[in-house]
Amino acid sequence: MSSLAKVPCTIVTGFLGAGKTTLVRHVLENAQGRRLAVIVNEFGDVGIDGEILKNCGVENCPEDAIVELANGCLCCTVADDFVPALKNLLDRPSPPEHIVIETSGLALPKPLVKAFNWPEIASRVTVDGVVTVVDGAAVAAGRFADDPEAIARQRASDESLDHDNPLEEVFEDQLLCADLVILNKADLLSADQRSTVTGEIGKTLPRAVKVVEAQNGQVPVAVLLGLGAEAESDLSNRPSHHDLEGEHDHDDFDTFIVDLPAFESPQVLIDRLRKAAMAHDILRLKGFVDIAGKPMRLLVQGVGARIQHQFDRRWSSDEVRRGRLVVIGEKGLDQTAIQTLVAG
Repeated sequence: MSSLAKVPCTIVTGFLGAGKTTLVRHVLENAQGRRLAVIVNEFGDVGIDGEILKNCGVENCPEDAIVELANGCLCCTVADDFVPALKNLLDRPSPPEHIVIETSGLALPKPLVKAFNWPEIASRVTVDGVVTVVDGAAVAAGRFADDPEAIARQRASDESLDHDNPLEEVFEDQLLCADLVILNKADLLSADQRSTVTGEIGKTLPRAVKVVEAQNGQVPVAVLLGLGAEAESDLSNRPSHHDLEGEHDHDDFDTFIVDLPAFESPQVLIDRLRKAAMAHDILRLKGFVDIAGKPMRLLVQGVGARIQHQFDRRWSSDEVRRGRLVVIGEKGLDQTAIQTLVAG
């Protein structure tokens, strides 16, 4: 079956807090009549990203066409979760014309691309492109700009540094698999910083890949969809740190849930979250919060100490106004201390 007869799929990958869900929501809201479906993968058991997307209210992507997989990283659960979910979408009476797949921030995209060669789906779908979303401000701050030669010298002189940097590897693997890189949050960078970050990204990319600057994931849908990469047939040009490994795990990361009381105002909560993030080097925060006396639910998302919040929808009359927050960080987070700082 030719690739033209297959349903194109776009894989949206990127590190924690880069803006993947915002980008996917932008695609849904600007689909221009195209019949879409979304598979969204959560790291942890609270479906924050799925909830955000389901509240778009887009006619050509109804709630039942947004599939949420929260049982682990997609790249580790291909057979159990991803392939059956994809087949279910394709078997719908009106199957989608394009499928967008948002991976978790800790996912390696290459194993997911490989899954498109599985016999159950190989004749029906193709990877139109891998879009990697990068948090420009984070890269500019040096979180993922390690000097490989300097690290090699340090490791040679200090055995305590002879270990992998898992965050760096995840970040690099996401770039190494990309057909398009979105430099998100470009509005937070100066012109010189944008040039420097783009240069750093270019050093990692193994081939000619376009880097597009964006603010709040606002990229024309025509740029994101229709890349025609057929990435599943181009695996050799997508090197990975994990090519020789059968599987990988996420033992280097902790994720847990904080149950939140109602707060008098958003600022009280934001101040607590910033304090906790700075004190405990939290990578990612996201959740929903009840603000006393307000009819709408507060959506909170944070990358490090940068916290964003907005009222996203009204509380339903039949739902419990319960606040819950997902916290993600490297192994060893002091969960009790973070719980105390955030929830009191």
